[in-house]
Amino acid sequence: MSEFPVRAVAWVESTLEDRAAAPKQGDEGAPDCWVRFVPGLEPALDGLVPGAEVLVLTWLDRADRTVLAVHPRGDTSRPRTGVFATRSPDRPNPIGLHRVTILSLDGLAMRVSNLEALDGTPVLDVKPLLGDPGDR
Repeated sequence: MSEFPVRAVAWVESTLEDRAAAPKQGDEGAPDCWVRFVPGLEPALDGLVPGAEVLVLTWLDRADRTVLAVHPRGDTSRPRTGVFATRSPDRPNPIGLHRVTILSLDGLAMRVSNLEALDGTPVLDVKPLLGDPGDR
């Protein structure tokens, strides 16, 4: 099977709207933002707590899926490198991986820090960091 269905479980609500102006990594000035989950997923949020660090997997829907090599961080003084050896958002399957801290939870909304995804970016999954207390 070369293709399979994936559905968004949430969407990013952020002040970041311009890809060129967005930080390249979450710890480089990403604003606090919201992850708003799809109704019906309330049981899936059980166990998430403020202060916990989690991984948010996103679908970088504005990425160029034809790109196979880039200059890392857009720095043309660096040699072109295959996208699988970089964090480039442009890649065959543009899955974003973001380490964030949960700031608060309000029903189906989770406020997080260090998420550099653009407003409206689909969220595919949320996973705990291995080694955190309470891992399941």
